Amino acid sequence: MIVDQARYRDGVRLPCEDISTEIARLRAEAPGRPEGSADFVWIGLKDPSPQTFQRVVGDELELHHLAIEDAVAGDQRAKVERYGDTWFAVLKPLRYLDETSDVETGELMVFVGPDFVLTVRRGEASPLADLRHRLEEDPAPLRHGPWGVFHAVLDTVVDEYLAIEDELQVDLEGIETAVFEPSSGLTSEEIYTLKREVLEFKRAALPLARPMGFLTSPSSPVAHGELRLLFRDVSDHLTQALESLESMDRLLTDVLSAHLAQVGVEQNRVSMKQNEDMRRISAWVAIAALPTMIAGVYGMNFERMPELTASVRVSGHEVYYGYYVVLAVMVAACLVLYRLFKRSGWL
Repeated sequence: MIVDQARYRDGVRLPCEDISTEIARLRAEAPGRPEGSADFVWIGLKDPSPQTFQRVVGDELELHHLAIEDAVAGDQRAKVERYGDTWFAVLKPLRYLDETSDVETGELMVFVGPDFVLTVRRGEASPLADLRHRLEEDPAPLRHGPWGVFHAVLDTVVDEYLAIEDELQVDLEGIETAVFEPSSGLTSEEIYTLKREVLEFKRAALPLARPMGFLTSPSSPVAHGELRLLFRDVSDHLTQALESLESMDRLLTDVLSAHLAQVGVEQNRVSMKQNEDMRRISAWVAIAALPTMIAGVYGMNFERMPELTASVRVSGHEVYYGYYVVLAVMVAACLVLYRLFKRSGWL
């Protein structure tokens, strides 16, 4: 659908009721227009259907069918391409979600012609909600014509990159601190999630580096020297963001490796503790099994067992000592096993 449409003359907004009429009037007035004056139409669309796009602007602006196909299909890499006298740019604006610390990627297509600018927004991560109003309040970029609008859009996208880079840096510092604190409860999933957000950022910003280099080169379609300097400033900000992303990506890889190493050490410690516990349990089971075995032998109730009838006469009484001897053997055997296990480190 059409979000907004207007005609701008030297930075001043004029009404624009019909796109076809305004484009025809602009092209008819072009020969008599003073050199350096900026007179163009800016049309803003959001999530247009193929039929709406073709009917509303595709035919009226005489856009190339390949550019229309990319704008309608979406899911494009950041790029800048030329189709005749119209330039087509794909930008990947980002939005940082404070609730989940996620980075959400949108898509923004910009058509820059001699007398028009067409912006097509897809998704919620789009930076144009207030941009038009800011430019109308401070119309200096609008006086540069369609390329001035494109610079403002590009500058807004890259500035948002820097803001998101600051947010990710804060998240990274928190993880970097927590990785060496055993009580922090940090998990590999948290580190991997942040690394995934950094990669999402890189997929959006990295492909834009080459087009920015072209826009600031001597063969750039940006004619005004001052405006080209402004594009160079945006390129510097983009380079700054990309360098920071590379550093964060490498550091996250190191942090993940350190965390996995700590997890491995902790698992080995737990395994050793379990082995010690198993040895201790086995030792006590062995000690308990020996008297149980002896008692089991005497529980067979054989008739001929010397220990059952062994006795001595004391003061005219027959004293059977077999029971006491067996108990003493049990205690002695247990003590011997205990000393052996203690000496071997099992107890």
